[in-house]
Amino acid sequence: QVQLVESGGGLVQAGGSLRLSCSASGTIFSIKTMGWYRQAPGKQRELVAVTSSSGTPSYRDSVKGRFTISRDNVKNTVDLQLNSLKPEDTAVYYCHALISASSLNVYNNYWGQGTQVTVSS
Repeated sequence: QVQLVESGGGLVQAGGSLRLSCSASGTIFSIKTMGWYRQAPGKQRELVAVTSSSGTPSYRDSVKGRFTISRDNVKNTVDLQLNSLKPEDTAVYYCHALISASSLNVYNNYWGQGTQVTVSS
């Protein structure tokens, strides 16, 4: 079984910055993708950013140019640098990974428990 643990959330003023971190542990053979989602109260969970080991990272339009995703393929971690934060960025941010536990090449979805990001005006 795989566990994802996030950290780094908090309360910041508009224009401020935060850095979120996610660490994957457990029985891991390979990780295809790692990314970040967020969910605001009463709204659907939405993709924020995603990256693979070899591919180009992708961002939703509203965060492009402000957020940066980075992945360490040795440590099995993924970070999200959030700059120029806006009140509309307020949400619970969830780490996500597509992980295989063996050479069978069967991948499963894993989610962290979430970390709160609150941006005040």
